[in-house]
Amino acid sequence: MVVLVLTACPAGLRGHLTRWLLEVSPGVFVGQISARVRDLMWARVLELSKDGRAIMVFHADTEQGLAFRVHRHDWQVVDVDGLSLMLRPHEVGGQSELRPGWSSVARARRARRRK
Repeated sequence: MVVLVLTACPAGLRGHLTRWLLEVSPGVFVGQISARVRDLMWARVLELSKDGRAIMVFHADTEQGLAFRVHRHDWQVVDVDGLSLMLRPHEVGGQSELRPGWSSVARARRARRRK
């Protein structure tokens, strides 16, 4: 089983992928294809995606039973003791994604620092 999610990709790429996969929602493709076709299709996604992003999840002989491939995505695939996990970056451009003081815990932490 292969799941491919495209974001901000050309319509021509989406049309190209419908030859092998079923588009169940805009930009979300699923299907059962061979490993050879999957690798060729991923190469085509990299070639045609331009400024878009792509994530592919597919069956693999691992403990999890699946593997990931990402292209131009903020999140990265990292291997932790044989498990593939998606790492979300904590900081963007040197700034934390969360505003300070957005929760009661952050306010309490800030109050302890002031003492």
